[in-house]
Amino acid sequence: MSESTAPARPGPAGPLSGLLVADFSRILAGPYATMLLADLGADVVKVEGPHGDDTRSWTPPVRDGVSTYYLGINRGKRSVALDLRDEADREAARELARRADVVIENFRPGGLVKYGLDYASVRTGNPAVVYASISGFGSGAGRDVPGYDLMVQAVSGLMSLTGEPGGPPYRAGISVFDVMAGNHAAIGILAALRHRDASGEGQHVEVNLLSSALTGLVNHSSAYVAGGEVPYRMGNAHPSVFPYEPLPTADNDLIVAAANDGQFRKLCEVLGIPRIPDDPRFARNADRTANREELRPLLVEQLVKRGANEWFELLVEAGVPSGPINTIDGGFAMAERFGLDPVVTVGEGERAVPTTRHPVTFSATPAVYRLPPPGLDEHGAELRAWLARDPEDTRD
Repeated sequence: MSESTAPARPGPAGPLSGLLVADFSRILAGPYATMLLADLGADVVKVEGPHGDDTRSWTPPVRDGVSTYYLGINRGKRSVALDLRDEADREAARELARRADVVIENFRPGGLVKYGLDYASVRTGNPAVVYASISGFGSGAGRDVPGYDLMVQAVSGLMSLTGEPGGPPYRAGISVFDVMAGNHAAIGILAALRHRDASGEGQHVEVNLLSSALTGLVNHSSAYVAGGEVPYRMGNAHPSVFPYEPLPTADNDLIVAAANDGQFRKLCEVLGIPRIPDDPRFARNADRTANREELRPLLVEQLVKRGANEWFELLVEAGVPSGPINTIDGGFAMAERFGLDPVVTVGEGERAVPTTRHPVTFSATPAVYRLPPPGLDEHGAELRAWLARDPEDTRD
């Protein structure tokens, strides 16, 4: 752990308690990663420029005048505003990096060299540091290309897979590769910390959105790399499984995902067409996929006799994966129904903010929710005072 711990935070400790994270990242991928670490007990100091993280101004929507985008990825952190063009602020930033267990940044590769905050510079004074860098296209030939999720959805091929056949390409409804890269950064940091625990050595962890995208395209990437095939968009259909898509009912579409022979047989039994799986055209998944245009109307003929929610209850009871197509409020309602308690409140009184629960459940070291998303420079005075003090001085 760090040689000098930041001012103590209230509340219970988590599994990463005592770990100091200097967060020089902004927007989504980096802040998402550091929020996950904060949920696990790490002390995350969010370093912002004088005008704050870009997402503070990404509105609407807002809650009490604050961007809900910003609120969604910055709980559990303390904020200090430092202008890296100012020598005193720059020195404070260097001192924070010198004391930190983890430094994370998503500047353009090489962008922190002039401030003495790049990996080589930080490592000189803090050889055990785990230094994580997130970029759009890596630190090599793509270092000068700005990295935004929408760009990566385009260049990676994801948009070519999204939309109706013959129609225009579409972006995913969220910044999927920013979130994926944030998860990869958190995994990389934890692995590097494990190595440090065993060896005492820090290291540089690099994550880029394009690599996260290509691994995240999973079966589509494998279709090209291993099979030599370039997949194209199929609307909501799956290239290798059927039925695995929305199908119409008496009212709304219903996702039906009978991905193996047993599930398909159960589906047909619930639909009242138990002999369909014995038809050689539909006996195996490969058969059903090849003959999907013949099978689909046979399923739809039965599904239109009841509504989506009624079929959902019947199919789930029979062990057939299915689900209604909800809006976000319906998704949270479903999580509540299943006892997942998807919303937690961070902070107290006027500062209380409802937020989405950490996705991992631990039997012994649960996630902690101690601080609401900070105001710009909310903890600046105490953090500057701490950084100015001799690190051997353990007073709060």
